[in-house]
Amino acid sequence: MTILEFSLLVWASSLVAGLVGALTGLGGGVVLVPLLTLLFKVDIHYAIGASLVSVIATSSGAAAAYVKEGFSNIRIGMFLEIATTLGALLGAHVAARVSTHSIAIVFGAVLLSSAYFSRKPRTLAQRNLPPDPLATRLRLNGSFPDEGNLRAYNPQHVPAGWGLMFIAGALSGLLGIGSGAMKVLAMDQAMKIPFKVSTTTSNFMIGVTAAASAGLYLNHGYIDPGLVMPVMLGVLAGSLLGAKLLVHLHPRWLRLGFSLVIVVLAIEMLYNGITGRI
Repeated sequence: MTILEFSLLVWASSLVAGLVGALTGLGGGVVLVPLLTLLFKVDIHYAIGASLVSVIATSSGAAAAYVKEGFSNIRIGMFLEIATTLGALLGAHVAARVSTHSIAIVFGAVLLSSAYFSRKPRTLAQRNLPPDPLATRLRLNGSFPDEGNLRAYNPQHVPAGWGLMFIAGALSGLLGIGSGAMKVLAMDQAMKIPFKVSTTTSNFMIGVTAAASAGLYLNHGYIDPGLVMPVMLGVLAGSLLGAKLLVHLHPRWLRLGFSLVIVVLAIEMLYNGITGRI
């Protein structure tokens, strides 16, 4: 295989990863790292380095479009990013003192149950909840385009959502994984934020976390320009395409796609935890 053929195949694969990442709010790394390591035989460290750059590309490409379209809630994203960052610092601090195998198994089981609950659409009463006092005080309430109209929403259970975001960050620091899955679940399940707003706000948030991690990988020499360039271009194209598609897709199909990706991620976490690979 020539370098040009390799680059084109990586670009095409990255485009699919970026599309999935933009639609689900998970970032392209969930698909990209296994793809690069298993299919293209790339060293795991370089695969993660390219994945982190791709997550920044996904966040920059899709999030800019989502903010412009009025889907992402920037106040919610910045507020919850505080919890994720604090959790990541704690996770990185205790990583050497905790058995990550058992944590990975528990996390995989939680993801499997979450995939079941996340695929269920909300009833009309659940979509029209009264304002939560704390969310109102923090000005987290918002609206987004829905079938040609602006639909208002009122986030609920802010402390629970903040706590789950802290756990998401801690898991990211402990296991070296992206916390996009937990971010979407915290906003969708705990805070009762509409699914399109949850995925788009997650896309806005993941770039912040990935930017910090990418700097560390760059410092250790794990960012290979020859690999990163086709990955970044493919993911950016896929994320922009995903941003266009999300506007027209029904939340039911988004939930189904999210659940399928979560199941795959859960199985991967369970396998790595049981075999001691994480």
